[in-house]
Amino acid sequence: MSMLSVFLLALFFTLLGLAYIKGYDMVKARSAQNLARFYLVMAAIRMVLVATAAFLCVVLTPNREDAIPLVVTLIVMYAIMMVVTLILRH
Repeated sequence: MSMLSVFLLALFFTLLGLAYIKGYDMVKARSAQNLARFYLVMAAIRMVLVATAAFLCVVLTPNREDAIPLVVTLIVMYAIMMVVTLILRH
């Protein structure tokens, strides 16, 4: 796995986390009763984006054996992100 792919994965999850935190703050300020709905929508969006990224990694990588560590890293980072967002905001 190259340093570029690690950097891109970190950037991807940083942007997803920032979108979640900014969205959470906005929903909390405007209509706090919708926080649960916001969390579920964001969880679905993140799940779809991570699954799409994993699919693209497999399809665009010329060697399938090189894609396996990248996809495993992607899934582990997704799980960690879900745990961290639950701990930070709930």
